[in-house]
Amino acid sequence: MFLQLILILVVLIPLLAIVLDSKVGQALASRLEGRRLGGGEDITAERVAYLEGEVDRLSSEVRRLDEESEFLHKLLEERRGQGASLPPGEDDS
Repeated sequence: MFLQLILILVVLIPLLAIVLDSKVGQALASRLEGRRLGGGEDITAERVAYLEGEVDRLSSEVRRLDEESEFLHKLLEERRGQGASLPPGEDDS
């Protein structure tokens, strides 16, 4: 009986170490730590502020890309309107 208990402990200790060192174990530990600190609303407010900042940054990036796209389309339309053609390629002689 005593030998079986020792064998179970010998097997469970490394198994527990592997589980706790995994991503799931780390996520569980951070969640428990957040509850213990009592900062659930603070963490949520911080995350919301971070996400709002990211939305603002991404919105400005989309605006910039839209402006670049419009500029390139205008250049292509002007070039097409002038009747300009592409220079001959290497295959054309």
